[in-house]
Amino acid sequence: MDLSAIAFDILAAVMLFAGAAVITARNPVHSVLFLILAFFSGAGLFVLLSAEFLAMLLIVVYVGAVAVLFLFVVMMLDVDFVSLRSGFAQYLPIGLLVAGALLVEMIFVSGAVANSGAAAHAKPIAANAASNIEQIGQVLYTDYVYLFQAAGLVLLVAMIGAITLTLRHKPGVKRQNIADQTARTKKTGMTIIKVVTGKGIEE
Repeated sequence: MDLSAIAFDILAAVMLFAGAAVITARNPVHSVLFLILAFFSGAGLFVLLSAEFLAMLLIVVYVGAVAVLFLFVVMMLDVDFVSLRSGFAQYLPIGLLVAGALLVEMIFVSGAVANSGAAAHAKPIAANAASNIEQIGQVLYTDYVYLFQAAGLVLLVAMIGAITLTLRHKPGVKRQNIADQTARTKKTGMTIIKVVTGKGIEE
C-alpha cells in the first residue's frame, strides 16, 4: 500500500469522525471546530484526487464562512459572551486536538502528493489539455446549469431565513414603514407653525 492510499484512509476516517462530532457535540464552539476539521479533511481528499481548485475553494469559501456560521449560532442560541470568555481555557484541549489533526493531515497529503506523484499521474477528465478550473466551468455551466441556478436559489432562501430568524425588534427603535411613506400626503407630511416673534417654538 502506497502513501497516497494511507493518506486517503486517514483523511476519510478523520472526515467521518469530524462529521459525526459536528452533530453530536453539545457545545456550539466544539461543533464549529469539528466542522473546520471536516472541511480540511475534505480539502485533503480533493488534493489527492488532483482537484486543487476544489480544495482551495473548500478552504477559502467554507472555512472562511465558518465565522458567519458561528455568528448565526450565537445569535440564535443567545450564548452569553461573558460566560464564554470566562471559560475560554476549557476550549484549549479540543482546539489543540483539532490543530494537531490538521497538521498531521497536511503532512500526509504533502508527502503523498510529492512521493507518489498523484497529481502528475492523474488522467484529465477531458481529452484536451484544459486546466482543472476550465473543466469544472465547462461541465458546470453546460450540463448542470439549471441545478447550479437552483442551488443559488436555495442558498438565497437559506440566507433570508437565517436573517429572519435572527432579527429581533427592539422597543423604542424607529423603523422604516414603506406603506406609510408611500401614503403620505402634503397635509400629513408637513406642518405649518406660526412662530411669534421673540418667543420661538414651544414643544
